[in-house]
Amino acid sequence: MRNAAITGWGMYVPDQVLTNADLEQMVETSDEWIVSRTGIRERRLAAEADTTLAMSTRASRQAIEVAGIDPADIDLIVLATVTPDKFMPSTASLLQTELGAHRAAAFDLAAACSGFVYALAVGSQFIQTGVYRNVLVVGTDALTRFIDFTDRGTCILFGDGSGAVVLQATDADEGVLSNVLGSDGRGAQHLYIDGFASNGLFSDNGNGHIEDLQRTYMKMNGNEVFRFSVRVMGETAIEAVNKAGLRLGDIDWLIPHQANLRIIDAAAKRLDLPRDRVWVNLDRYGNTSAASVPICLAEAADSGKLQQGMNLVLVAFGAGLSWASSVVRWGATGVRGKGFHGDG
Repeated sequence: MRNAAITGWGMYVPDQVLTNADLEQMVETSDEWIVSRTGIRERRLAAEADTTLAMSTRASRQAIEVAGIDPADIDLIVLATVTPDKFMPSTASLLQTELGAHRAAAFDLAAACSGFVYALAVGSQFIQTGVYRNVLVVGTDALTRFIDFTDRGTCILFGDGSGAVVLQATDADEGVLSNVLGSDGRGAQHLYIDGFASNGLFSDNGNGHIEDLQRTYMKMNGNEVFRFSVRVMGETAIEAVNKAGLRLGDIDWLIPHQANLRIIDAAAKRLDLPRDRVWVNLDRYGNTSAASVPICLAEAADSGKLQQGMNLVLVAFGAGLSWASSVVRWGATGVRGKGFHGDG
């Protein structure tokens, strides 16, 4: 099988910053309380213009530019999001048009905070099986639009943003080495947002028209989600490492979902990695859901700290309750400015 190498990356976060000091004026909380329990100091809020499509477009254009490909060469777009701009068509289809990727197949994928790693697994397999050569994988969410800013348990955690990567076929010893995906619907009640058809959120007025549309907010049982995530992040990361045929000592970087610093530290401990080998940015962005892992990956790539041959573990958890992990070998093609046009 061909390998699916990451050859381009990009990210976008909105301009508006919501600090812990700002939240102190909104709910009963404090900077010290938030930082000590989560590690978050500020997060970004989507403005009206920061639609899921708009944020995805910004991140995707960066990724395509870094990869040095023409949008018309993209075969497939997989967009992970639980905050689509429309119920239909998919935001991925709208993104296809914005990018000029007119020959690409396109669809959305909903796996909450695990979404990008799920999408990476899907996109890489289209390449590994020889179906496609160029795949754009995007993770974007604007969860603050579904946050009750009087609920201290959720409003301190989430921010908005987008991240994207380009996957391309290569015969080189690099790219996505393994994927592990999982879900346990028995925990679905611990983290959810009701749909508009749930619990009487809208009604038919008798004339075939829907009225009384109400705002629906995220609900979370923080203690249960925390217990689940501390266990599953380490377990799924180790499973992905084993599936890739590697040992823990072969792992160079952990690129984790940014939900809580204590959860990240627990996963790093399971992988026996020091903090300076764990990418952390939740102090600046909070939990950006499906955008979390690709934003981290883009920052790490731009920093120059990812060198050829390094093995990365990408790991996330989210509503479902779901989890996902991938092992990626960073290659010579993952170098900014070089571009990559395949190998025959």
